[in-house]
Amino acid sequence: MHSYFILCLFQLRGKRIGIVGLGRIGLQVAKRLQQGFGCTVSYNSRKKKNPDQVPYPFYQDVRELAANSDALILCCGLTEQTRHAVDKEVLAALGKAGVIVNVARGAVVDEKEMVRCLVEGEIAGAGLDVFEDEPVVPKELMELDNVVLSPHSAVLTRESMMELARLVVGNLEAFFSNEPLLSEYEDD
Repeated sequence: MHSYFILCLFQLRGKRIGIVGLGRIGLQVAKRLQQGFGCTVSYNSRKKKNPDQVPYPFYQDVRELAANSDALILCCGLTEQTRHAVDKEVLAALGKAGVIVNVARGAVVDEKEMVRCLVEGEIAGAGLDVFEDEPVVPKELMELDNVVLSPHSAVLTRESMMELARLVVGNLEAFFSNEPLLSEYEDD
């Protein structure tokens, strides 16, 4: 019932999507949304990306990004700066028709405030893969028809684990051969 309701509530094609955290994952999400669904993508990150490499508009302020988005997708790391970055003001700016999707860390969102906004209809819906006090999921979220929950499984597939193992071995070989690493940590 939940997935069906959210799909009926929100057509993705052509929507304005704000992405918080345009690192490796956020950039892949942005590309898929733009190319696959014709979405207009904007973003917020610790720093503005090179416009020659990232064609999306940059917002310094998450609240302003939310005010100019139909959906806000969270892909950032959890730091002192991002803890509760999506607070009452950001949720209010997202508005009654807005949807929030959190695939980052639960504490990026003020979860109590988000639950209140969902219950009172101050935002339209949420798709949540992470929770502030995992594995505890607020009871109210499980009872709402405008919320889709998933079990924070991220990349736990056989294929992704094999690819990760290949990457680790490749990076170790490169490191001990004084060659460039196959992948480097990119802190958004």
